[in-house]
Amino acid sequence: MQSRYYELTMTLEEEDFVEFIADFVANIAGDGLEIGRNHIIVRSENDLANVEDAVNSLVGTLGGTIEIEYKMELKDNEDWISTYQNSIEPIEVGKFYIYPSWYEAKEGKINIKIDPALAFGSGHHATTFSCLDVIGRYVHEDERILDVGCGSGILGLACTKLGAKVDLCDTDPISVDSCEQNFALNSAEYEELWEGSANQSDGEYDVVIANIIADVLKFIVHDLKTATKSNGILILSGILDKKESQVTDMYGDLELIERIQKEEWVTLVYRNK
Repeated sequence: MQSRYYELTMTLEEEDFVEFIADFVANIAGDGLEIGRNHIIVRSENDLANVEDAVNSLVGTLGGTIEIEYKMELKDNEDWISTYQNSIEPIEVGKFYIYPSWYEAKEGKINIKIDPALAFGSGHHATTFSCLDVIGRYVHEDERILDVGCGSGILGLACTKLGAKVDLCDTDPISVDSCEQNFALNSAEYEELWEGSANQSDGEYDVVIANIIADVLKFIVHDLKTATKSNGILILSGILDKKESQVTDMYGDLELIERIQKEEWVTLVYRNK
């Protein structure tokens, strides 16, 4: 263990974007990350300048609409990595058991091994938790699945473990790499994985999953509907309750068959009728 470590604090003017930026950073920072109401803290023994550059690049692709203040500090190391690992415990979501590599798999459950950079993409966050619950009930063997904005790949992994044939995509190349690594960690295989979005998919899917923020769900509404086969299932998540009506207005032509709320986060399940 090195004697000192880097700590990067990112403070956002808009609280709505904290989870979105945290999800992105989780796939870049391989160590520990902490999120608060309006800030994100990254800690690493390696220089974090690349994280700041990557976030700035992401914000640029979104038209510079997210205001972020950065603060970099070099601090004495108190073995925060071990402290962080000890704080992450396995969780059970329906059929699934999500666990980090320093725990053992659980008999009688569908096991998914994820080494989280934080509680995002590991099942601990409300949106991921709800999506896993829905996947366990709506995804079946041999169905064709598309995971849009796959991040760590945990949702696609869950579908694969159920015997489905899974395609995944993410606009962030680091997320694509993280997804590939997590599939390898679980000795699982996907059909296709690409850097991009649903508009690059081939054909239609039995189930389409998009765990992304509400603004992006509105922006790619046409692509998600097109990718979902007739009578297929579309799972939308990452929606703050105060923005739910903005999403439901855009998807009102589909049949809403289930709504789940966990904390302030909403997951919607539609049938493409």
